[in-house]
Amino acid sequence: MVRQLRFNGTGSGGTGCPSVHEDAESGEVIVHGPPLTDPADIAQLQHLSEGEVAVVVPRELLVDWTPKDATRQARIIDLDEFENLFRTFKHSAWRLETRRRFASDEATDTYRQFIETGTADWDTEDPYCDLIRSQTAQGKRVERVRIVDSPPTTGQLYLLDNAKRNSGLGEDIRNLWRSDADQLQLPSEDFWLFDSRLAAKLRFDEDDNLVDVELITEPAEVVRYSVIRDAAWHHAVPYEEFAAKLNDSK
Repeated sequence: MVRQLRFNGTGSGGTGCPSVHEDAESGEVIVHGPPLTDPADIAQLQHLSEGEVAVVVPRELLVDWTPKDATRQARIIDLDEFENLFRTFKHSAWRLETRRRFASDEATDTYRQFIETGTADWDTEDPYCDLIRSQTAQGKRVERVRIVDSPPTTGQLYLLDNAKRNSGLGEDIRNLWRSDADQLQLPSEDFWLFDSRLAAKLRFDEDDNLVDVELITEPAEVVRYSVIRDAAWHHAVPYEEFAAKLNDSK
């Protein structure tokens, strides 16, 4: 079975070696770097078995990028506590959406309207709209990148229509083709990043219902999510441009 490797970070200043990866399933850590080649150095190593290779990495690489606590318990918050994060963030709230559908969307009147007419009559005065509008009015940034399949799923097209409403609230919404996201090695995780200091990973059941949220404050993990944000944001395009190109291709 192919490992699901996740890039944690590099201590090379950006050249990519040495680096640390983590097996997302087993938790095992993979380190690669320049090999130790001097026979006199190798002779000092204990328990180096046949086929094994010793690599040289700076100490700070392990300090900065290897998991700090393999037994860390996930901190799970309920949806009310999650909603409160949108009231308390100070500067920025950034979202990556990677899913093909959300069960909660499909239970709404607007979704039924969209299925029937190709668009929806969006309510801009509900509690979420009031909250986001009040935050962006203070100069706070609310941004998101939505990953889209080719061809887009019905749920993704629905959210592309929804972007008109959320943009009017002051959100900056951009889209990225899944093929481009795969090339960038973006993870299949839905999360919010608040003030570049904590991440909220959204957890769904097998029927695509949002169940709860994992709150992540471990510095190395927050940095990893920040790197994901920077890559996705750099390559994504404003939803208006994305929608126009999608319509032109039909």
